[in-house]
Amino acid sequence: MQRLKHWACFGGEQQVWQHHAATLNCAMEVAVYLPPQAAAAAASGAALPVLYYLSGLTCTWENMITKAGAQRYAAAHGLVLVAPDTSPRGVDIPGQHDAYDFGAGAGFYVDATEAPWASHYRMYSYITEELPALIRNNFPVDAARSSIMGHSMGGHGALITALRAPDRYRSVSAFSPIVAPAQVPWGRKAFTGYLGADVAAWQQYDATALAAQTAWRKPILIDQGTADEFLENQLKPQLFATACAQAGIPITLRFQPGYDHSYYFIQSFIGDQIEWHAEALRA
Repeated sequence: MQRLKHWACFGGEQQVWQHHAATLNCAMEVAVYLPPQAAAAAASGAALPVLYYLSGLTCTWENMITKAGAQRYAAAHGLVLVAPDTSPRGVDIPGQHDAYDFGAGAGFYVDATEAPWASHYRMYSYITEELPALIRNNFPVDAARSSIMGHSMGGHGALITALRAPDRYRSVSAFSPIVAPAQVPWGRKAFTGYLGADVAAWQQYDATALAAQTAWRKPILIDQGTADEFLENQLKPQLFATACAQAGIPITLRFQPGYDHSYYFIQSFIGDQIEWHAEALRA
């Protein structure tokens, strides 16, 4: 790994690293916030809990670390905060920059099976296998105390990774997640392009479909703004809430009056969500 940038932040350090991702066959950047407790942990051989944050459409790691205000709360709770990119970068695939909701910046956290995307767009394996191993081997983190959260497309990514690997994460939360991608325009477009036309193949990456199959029974927290312009057409959180209720999965869906889809919304409730994760990671 090569450290590209670093800044002192709330007594710790915000860092940005670059590495070669074998899963994606390209160079990737990832932001890592080390709280003030990290120095002592590294010196003593101890390890800190780690919280992964997955960003949404058009984003990179930069949106989260500059707009969410999460470092203050990660420092207070002694959490390492990891924010990866949202898609492979620097690869030469025709058409990947033609739309904001497909291709670059829009990996949807799936392992593509369709050409030409399958050669690079394997974000699910990157997020669940390669990246955690990289973080575990290079930073003072306790892999047994991992949690995950995300926003919009990243909320979708956080939910499916937790539901598919219930033993890997202590907790999962989301802001304005795409909970039923197989049923909404964003998801149908991405899944058709990355996974092909077989709708049955989409179900492994659809949180609402996975609710009926998963062994996950830990609480799930979702915050959703009522003034979100994508609420009715793209997000539909009630579909996931109903599926969780039918499966016996405890879920708290909090509708926040007047909030939209932006990082002003995330800033307002990121402290609540990180504290909620910290409690699970301490348990």
